[in-house]
Amino acid sequence: MRKEYDFSKGIRNPYAARLKKQITIRIDDLSVNYFKKLSDNMGIPYQSLINLYLRDCASEGKQLSMKWINPVHAH
Repeated sequence: MRKEYDFSKGIRNPYAARLKKQITIRIDDLSVNYFKKLSDNMGIPYQSLINLYLRDCASEGKQLSMKWINPVHAH
C-alpha cells in the first residue's frame, strides 16, 4: 500500500446521490436511546442501524402490528 494517494483527479460516483436520501423524521427518546445503545454495542452509527432495520423491514415486507392504548383508560 502507498503511504498517500492522490484523489485530485478522481471522479465522483454519479449514483451516490441515489443511494441514500436525507430526510427529517421525529423519533421519540425511547426509540432513539434504544438504537443508540444497540449501536454502541455493535460499533456502528445509530442512524446506520436504524436504516438497516428499516431496510430489513422493507425487503421482507414486514407488516406492523399495533395495539393503540387510550391513555385516558390505561392503568
